[in-house]
Amino acid sequence: MKIHRFLFWIIPVFLCIFLLICHFYTTTENSLNQTAGRTSVTKVEAPRVALTFDDGPSKYTPQVLAALEKCDAKATFFVTAQDANQDYLSYLTDIEAAGHQIALHSASHSYSRIYSSTENFWLDIKALRATLANYIDVDAIHWLRFPGGSTNTVSRRYGGKGLMKQLKAEVEQKGWQWVDWNVCAEDAVGGHPSADTIYRNVVRETGEQTQCIVLMHDSATTRTTAEALPDIIQWYKDNGFAFLTVEQAVPLPTT
Repeated sequence: MKIHRFLFWIIPVFLCIFLLICHFYTTTENSLNQTAGRTSVTKVEAPRVALTFDDGPSKYTPQVLAALEKCDAKATFFVTAQDANQDYLSYLTDIEAAGHQIALHSASHSYSRIYSSTENFWLDIKALRATLANYIDVDAIHWLRFPGGSTNTVSRRYGGKGLMKQLKAEVEQKGWQWVDWNVCAEDAVGGHPSADTIYRNVVRETGEQTQCIVLMHDSATTRTTAEALPDIIQWYKDNGFAFLTVEQAVPLPTT
């Protein structure tokens, strides 16, 4: 009789202890899983910056290359083949030899011409590639930047509202990639901004961003960009940024 009473009380006690232990492990496991999930979502990437230069090469390209070499920074040049830079196209070989990325921009940089139709856009790119082929291997180039960027509105004036959407799709159909920017030096605006203004523009637009693609220009009218570049590079270095080319920062989908 006493044994029965003992069992009557002890079995529920052990059952409660067992359930409490199970609850503890279940709760702990869920907590760890939730923490792991939050870690993967909020993982902070190391700061990275891709310095990019449109419209070159120009007479200031050697100055740009010297600043990059001094700080061991790699960059990407979205080049053109306009009448204004015909005398400087030989600098393409220097850009390539220094380990920088060369990408496509435009042969003419004429909005009214290249954005009048998709056919004319690709004729312009074909002309650019033909000119570049005299200096570098164009078959290795799979990146481009649309003049005015992929969200430009000026293209609507010449080719209609759907032109840019179609062009972006056609670029991707070729297995290429287009890229914009999220930091603008505002160095190609009217008034020829000073080197200090360009530097402050870059710092301001970078703000709290840690993954940056910086738009600058390498043209006959942007001398002060080359002058500002050493300070811009140093600021990024001081803030822990690694320097990458665009193809390193944003790999092609097939790679």
